[in-house]
Amino acid sequence: MKSKLVFPKAPTFNSIEDERQHRKERLAAAFRLFAKYGFDDGLAGHITVRDPEKPDHYWVNQFGMHFSQIKVSNLVLVNHYGDIVEGSSEGTGIVNGAAFAIHSQIHAARPDAVAAAHSHSAYGKAWSSLGRLLDPITQDACAFYKDHSIYEDYNGVVLDYEEGKRIALALGNHKAVILQNHGLLTVGKSVDETAWWFITMERCCQAQLLAEMAGKPIQIQEEHAELTSGQIGSERVGWFSFQPLWDMIIKEQPDLLN
Repeated sequence: MKSKLVFPKAPTFNSIEDERQHRKERLAAAFRLFAKYGFDDGLAGHITVRDPEKPDHYWVNQFGMHFSQIKVSNLVLVNHYGDIVEGSSEGTGIVNGAAFAIHSQIHAARPDAVAAAHSHSAYGKAWSSLGRLLDPITQDACAFYKDHSIYEDYNGVVLDYEEGKRIALALGNHKAVILQNHGLLTVGKSVDETAWWFITMERCCQAQLLAEMAGKPIQIQEEHAELTSGQIGSERVGWFSFQPLWDMIIKEQPDLLN
């Protein structure tokens, strides 16, 4: 008799205010986790989440503020023109132009994507330079089997909305896109899911780089890769996989909730 994987559901909310606060807390936690795992790299990197009341507005980090210092009160709300309409009481009061150019177009093209994450993580950058999709060489990598793509153009820092649109087109309906010579970008229906896909995708890049240094990795057979993708690559699994990380980071760094 086969056992069945059972995962809890994401929470529901009684008010817009409660949902907004929840999204902002998870966003601040995601930044702290990215800092903890070394995904911060100077000024690079951004994670966004839609506002539950105004879906064409999103919460984002301020430009030039280290991920390890971000708190809920530091997040800013940006409209579809890139203007800060709420927040910035503490911090730089500036939004990364590249964040807006990319994320505004991702959110416009993918109304199902509540959150999006991009950073210049070391292994993601290294893998992106190869211009290849990840292979199904581990169970974890199967979460991305036939569910990620490549954006093959690199034209410098993304400040052009048209390039943001092309990135969104390359992403398509997938959960992730490898930006060639640049890094990784993931999306999801919650900050939790989105951050988890980024964290595990970075580790998959690391694993494949290490495996290829040692020899020729053996790929999981297609039927088993597809089965495993269905088991561990769903929205619900992505959300649940983030919960232990949430528990850890708020215990270690409770100030992020301020």
